[in-house]
Order: sequence, then structure tokens, then C-alpha cells
Amino acid sequence: MTALSGLYVITDPQLLPPAQLMPACAAALAGGARILQYRDKPASAEQRLRRARDLRDLTREHGALLIINDDLELALRCHADGVHLGQGDGNAADARRRLGPDAILGVTCHDRLDLARNAADQGASYVAFGRFFPSHTKPQAPPASIDILTAAQPLGLPRVAIGGVNADNGAHLIAAGAEMLAVIHAVFGAPNIEAAARRLAALFFPSPR
Repeated sequence: MTALSGLYVITDPQLLPPAQLMPACAAALAGGARILQYRDKPASAEQRLRRARDLRDLTREHGALLIINDDLELALRCHADGVHLGQGDGNAADARRRLGPDAILGVTCHDRLDLARNAADQGASYVAFGRFFPSHTKPQAPPASIDILTAAQPLGLPRVAIGGVNADNGAHLIAAGAEMLAVIHAVFGAPNIEAAARRLAALFFPSPR
């Protein structure tokens, strides 16, 4: 299984109408995305299941991981690699029990170490912090200090940085301890999705000086 590290892209139905979802995700994966989170709240349950199954096949073709946003039932039905829960989207411990020990469970922790500690205690596979920069997707999300990435290191869980992340600021987050950069607009809002993903993925493999 792909390690929990690298470029983590999240779909957005406003940026990706149904006809563009699969080709856009294929381009992001070709550009080096290692984790794909399927997020599509406006779609019906039937549409989400069909699209999630297609994305599961696509991610497996690329050796990447498929994570389902906020929908444990869908993650189980489509045999995704895991689920990501926001605060208020269900109990992480209950999700872990239903997922079993091997599936991926991610938890949003905003700017709070106490939430990250609680997630770790409940069986999370990774913790997500942010927003770190102004965000197109969630402009009202509470800001987080980059220092929280370093402070969370003793938890021993991979850390995701999210919120306004792009190729110009991502290296600072990696240097502070982020194993994954979660990106929406900087990839799926770019005119060339594959090139945008490649530029971000390259931050994890800096050229020697």
C-alpha cells in the first residue's frame, strides 16, 4: 500500500462537474498525487457510489490511495482505502471499529492539538491541520499556525497540511513536519492539472543543491 505521504488531492464538485471528474483525477494522479479524497456532497447516494467505485479503480491503476470524505458507509461500500472525518462527522473510534485495523482513518483537527491527541487515541491513521493560508474552498475556516505541525510530531501520526496550500508555500509546511499536502484549488483549479500536480509533488523530492 502507498505510504501516507506526498501530494493529497481533494475533489470539489464546483471545480469538477461530473464529466470532468475522472479525467481531472487521472491527470492529478499522473502528475504525482499519491492520495485522492473524493468529496462530492451535492451528488445523490447512487451517483456517489458509482463515481467512488470508478475512482477506486483509477487510484489502484496509479498505485494511489482513495479516501472518502465524511461518509463511512460509502467508504465501506466502494472498498475505498479509508475515510476522512471532520469534527462532527461521526465518532472516530466507532469508525475505526467498523473499518477494521488496516483501513485509513483521517481526522480534521483544525488548529488544535487536543483534537489531534483525541484522534490518535481513537485510532486515527493521520491528523489534518489547517487552514494555513487563505483558502478558496473554506475561507471562513479558523487559521492555524505552522508551528502546530512541529508540535504534533510527538503523536507519531502522519500530519496533513491543508488550506490555501500551493507550490509556492508548500515547502515551508513540509519543513515544519507535514508528511502530506492537501490541495484542492491549486490542482483542480489550475489550467493544466497534471503540471500543477507535478509541481506540488516535486516539493517532496527537492533537487540536490
